[in-house]
Amino acid sequence: MTIAVTGAGGQLGRELCRLLGNRATALDRSHLDITAAERVRRTLAKLRPEAVINTAAYTQVDRAEEQPEQCWKANAEGVGFLARACGELQVPLVQISTDYVFGQNVGRTAPYREDDPPAPQGVYAQSKLAGEQQARSWQQHIIVRTCGLYALPGPNTAASNFVETMLRLARQGKHLRVVADQHCTPSYVPHVARAVLFLLENRHFGPYHVVNGGATNWHDFACEIFRLAGLTVTIERITTAEYGARAPRPSYSVLDTGKYHALGGPPMPTWQEALAEYLGV
Repeated sequence: MTIAVTGAGGQLGRELCRLLGNRATALDRSHLDITAAERVRRTLAKLRPEAVINTAAYTQVDRAEEQPEQCWKANAEGVGFLARACGELQVPLVQISTDYVFGQNVGRTAPYREDDPPAPQGVYAQSKLAGEQQARSWQQHIIVRTCGLYALPGPNTAASNFVETMLRLARQGKHLRVVADQHCTPSYVPHVARAVLFLLENRHFGPYHVVNGGATNWHDFACEIFRLAGLTVTIERITTAEYGARAPRPSYSVLDTGKYHALGGPPMPTWQEALAEYLGV
């Protein structure tokens, strides 16, 4: 038996396949476009996997405002096709979601629990919540909300994440302006991946928040990147409004991981420990 991993070319998909080894069937978009209903049904019926982990997603948050149909197909409709196929095969579906399903409560200061009402802003966030709802249509679902993923590059794959972007810009001598009023918990992919597999292998169905410990903002996260990397960089603190992104971002989307940790799964180190591990210091 195998575990099908959709979106296998992305950061989390690659790491899940690495951890699973020969148990994984890696399905990047060239192998399976989840927005094609009949292809999803046929592919999974032929594979007959023991589970499906969906890491495929439209993640261009700002572009989603201009391409809502494309975003909605990947993040919502495609999840529905997977849920129906998993239901027919009677196998679990793991849906990877996001802290962006929260965000309209501007004055929030307490980490969000799984049972807090979501309030997404923007097309991307709304489509990811709709994807959660599609996943819930099949009872054997696990929904994992996470945040700000970063991972080391795979073979023949350039690293593309916030950490690498900051390091590259700093080494180019760029003037850095980083948002300081979005509070969340960027998370290291290997830690998230092992938690996902723990939930799946133990059949802990339902929604879970899986992020590294603590909370920060993007400006302070960047400062810690440079401190650990031994770089002296001047960073200007700016607001979300000053940054001027097309799509809205949550001002506070810190997630409470108490439900996950109560199960005794692999612990999620603090965001500082995770960043140090990533940078190898």
